Amino acid sequence: MSNRKWQTIKVSYCQRVGHEVSLEAEVVYPSDVMPDQPPRIVAHRCSFGLQCNLEGTPSCVWAGTNPDYDPFVENAQQ
Repeated sequence: MSNRKWQTIKVSYCQRVGHEVSLEAEVVYPSDVMPDQPPRIVAHRCSFGLQCNLEGTPSCVWAGTNPDYDPFVENAQQ
C-alpha cells in the first residue's frame, strides 16, 4: 500500500497574511511491491490557506481559491 505524506517544499514570507508560511506538497510514495516507481506529487497547500479562504476574496493558487495568482513565483522573479 502506498504512503501519503505532506512535505514542506519552501518557507517564504506572505504579504497577504503577514507571516512566514510553509508551502507544502502531498507526496505519494510507492508501495513495497513496486519500489522502482518514483514518488508523485498529488496536491499543494499553504500553511495559512485556511486564513486566506476565510477572508471571502480569492487569494492565491496555494490557498486553492485563485489558480491565476501565485505570489511566490512573483517574489522569486524580482
